[in-house]
Amino acid sequence: MKAFVVDKYNKRGILRLAEMPEPVLGDNDVLVEIHAAGVNLLDSKIRTGEFKLILPYRRPFILGHDVAGKVVRVGSKVRDFKSGDDVYARPRDGRIGTFAEFIAVNEADVALKPKNLSMEEAASIPLVGLTAWQVLIERANLKKGQKVFIQAGSGGVGTFAIQLAKHLGATVATTASAASADLVKGLGADVVIDYRKDDFEKALSGYDVVLNSQDAKTLEKSLNVLKPGGKLISISGPPDPEFAKKQGLNVALRLLLRLLSRGIRTKARRRGAQFSFLFMWAQGDQLGKITALIESGAIRPVVDRVFPFEATNEALAYVETGRAKGKVVVKVR
Repeated sequence: MKAFVVDKYNKRGILRLAEMPEPVLGDNDVLVEIHAAGVNLLDSKIRTGEFKLILPYRRPFILGHDVAGKVVRVGSKVRDFKSGDDVYARPRDGRIGTFAEFIAVNEADVALKPKNLSMEEAASIPLVGLTAWQVLIERANLKKGQKVFIQAGSGGVGTFAIQLAKHLGATVATTASAASADLVKGLGADVVIDYRKDDFEKALSGYDVVLNSQDAKTLEKSLNVLKPGGKLISISGPPDPEFAKKQGLNVALRLLLRLLSRGIRTKARRRGAQFSFLFMWAQGDQLGKITALIESGAIRPVVDRVFPFEATNEALAYVETGRAKGKVVVKVR
């Protein structure tokens, strides 16, 4: 099968289009014929080696974290899916590889594709949808009437998280450019701050939750918009000791991550706030609940551009510009 692979970690490197063996199907796996794959900034970070200490892939490996397609075969122990099912997934870490024609995915990571979405739309959902779900519902326990600040509202996670937060009954503030203001308001944002001319730190206060997706400076400033007892949840780092423990990292890496996150954890404690890092995990059951929200009309996908499979490198380069509104997708077939 054709696939785009990482041969070596390189900030300027491109993915190589290669002939790779078809995936080996395990007893608990479904073999998916890939129709579309979402493109994420995480793909870029893994390609450059930014996560090589905590996600050690053996090169060459196939890149790609979002998939929508059709089940063509199932393992002997699979009970919830059958050949012919239209599905989508964020394959678990260690088993990624959606920039390809086929992928074998553990059935626990898979959900039926929303009936009202195309394959391209469905492929835009899993990683950002699960990230938003795990931040707002699992970690923050966001409730009706609470206030949440979601950074970068026009990005992939932002466009989904705004809609989910509104569905939960929260008041939503976000940052966006003036050109994206109408988009994020249409998704449900109550307060839109033009990050090019206004300072969110001065405009917002008394918030229950912040979803941080930006740099270290923005992370620290975010503490100032929280009320006492508020939660600062970051998906862009720094990883904290709880994450290191969950990943089963060695003692040296655990110590390193503890040191990297000590500053922000200390500052959060002094303000009576909670800091935590979230690295989303594959979860088919949660994705099934997201399917229900999409089919009900509560959440819709936001897709900026769809690239042909042969232009996967161009799609990744476009994501790296940071200008995409919503998600970027590769159409495989």
